[in-house]
Amino acid sequence: MNNQDVSILNVGGVKFTTWRSTLQQFPESRLARMLGGNDLECRLVNGQFFIDRDGVLFSYILDFLRTRQLSLPSDFSDYQRLQREADFYEIYSLADLLSPESLLKPKLEILEIRFLLQEMQAFFRVFGSCSITIGELAGRITVFSEKLVGTTWKSHNDPSQKSLIPLSLERPSHHDVIFQCGTDYSDQFIARYVSIKPDQRKLINGTNVLGLLVDLLLKEGFRLISTRTVSAEEKIECYSFERKRQPDTFSISMCQTQQGTTISQQSKGTKK
Repeated sequence: MNNQDVSILNVGGVKFTTWRSTLQQFPESRLARMLGGNDLECRLVNGQFFIDRDGVLFSYILDFLRTRQLSLPSDFSDYQRLQREADFYEIYSLADLLSPESLLKPKLEILEIRFLLQEMQAFFRVFGSCSITIGELAGRITVFSEKLVGTTWKSHNDPSQKSLIPLSLERPSHHDVIFQCGTDYSDQFIARYVSIKPDQRKLINGTNVLGLLVDLLLKEGFRLISTRTVSAEEKIECYSFERKRQPDTFSISMCQTQQGTTISQQSKGTKK
């Protein structure tokens, strides 16, 4: 690695280290010109580029340069100030994303269910583009385990509450959740039931659980857009859904000042 490939920035007292190529993602931007020493407001001081701007907001600017995606905390509210910073750095594609018109547009949310049925067991994996939705869905799903004596049972449709043990769902990431139901015979005979709120039933049949999960998504505004077989050999079925999710809403008001008219935005924190 060549030291000339790395740049250190001091933005309002907050230091950042990144590749020069990251700062050159938008060749016409002020950051790209800064590397060539062609911007008087971004000066090289003791081997660091000093920029007299907000260092906290610059972290979001740098993240956008690295990922080409706008990712902000759920409680973020300084959209107008961040748009002003994007304009200063002349990253106009980011400034457009932060405009009131763009922020108020419904966002397309994708969700996918992968379903595998093997003999008496059913396996589910749910992926979602919105981690908040996946978290809410995981909060509605409870898996119960019941140990049975022998290899058959008579009352599996009405399990005893005392014999049920709640199990934790598997969360490989913020964007997916894994669970299973049905029966499994290894060292012991195990039955797994799934309950999905607000439905109070405890279902052991994978097809019934799938139907209940699909019904829940449809009631939550999702639309089934496709079904396909991911693996013909393993018989993995995939159900894809989408919905237009309204983003955080904003109160846009006109404030008269002595200098003129300004627009202020206040996040209401409304989430679907």
